Amino acid sequence: MTIFNLNTLEPHAFIDALGAIFEHSPWVAASVTDQRPFSSLTALHAAMCKAMRAASRDQQLELIRAHPELAARISMTSDSVAEQRGAGLDSLTPTEHAALLGLNRAYRARFGFPFILAVKGKDKNDVRAALEARVHHDLGQEFQTALEEIEKIARFRLEALISS
Repeated sequence: MTIFNLNTLEPHAFIDALGAIFEHSPWVAASVTDQRPFSSLTALHAAMCKAMRAASRDQQLELIRAHPELAARISMTSDSVAEQRGAGLDSLTPTEHAALLGLNRAYRARFGFPFILAVKGKDKNDVRAALEARVHHDLGQEFQTALEEIEKIARFRLEALISS
């Protein structure tokens, strides 16, 4: 798909095409439908991130909570499955898996939402190191970091969907 194709879609088709860019949150795509045409993937991504940042804190929290925990063996979107597989989180040893689950539990207990990390280009050791470091952040810092990571994830997903 190209930017041109996205710009010419009917609004409902545009939302369908981009609804999964922000995990289980098609409202982000819906909020930028009327801003078309976008001149580039970068312009589209910036508009979607601006819409996410302009949302209420409750909507942002709902978006954060829509993401699966890393290394959790639960039903996930195909994008999440592929992203976690790329970081080797689908082939952890039992010890590594238990350690990540324990860190995830500590993180969720501290912040009330799952640990979010754009894992593209990272491996299981990078994921664990980031989780170990970020579990010590304060809530405000970690909330903002989660949104920043969601923006990175969205960029990767748009790049995978849109060709120049």
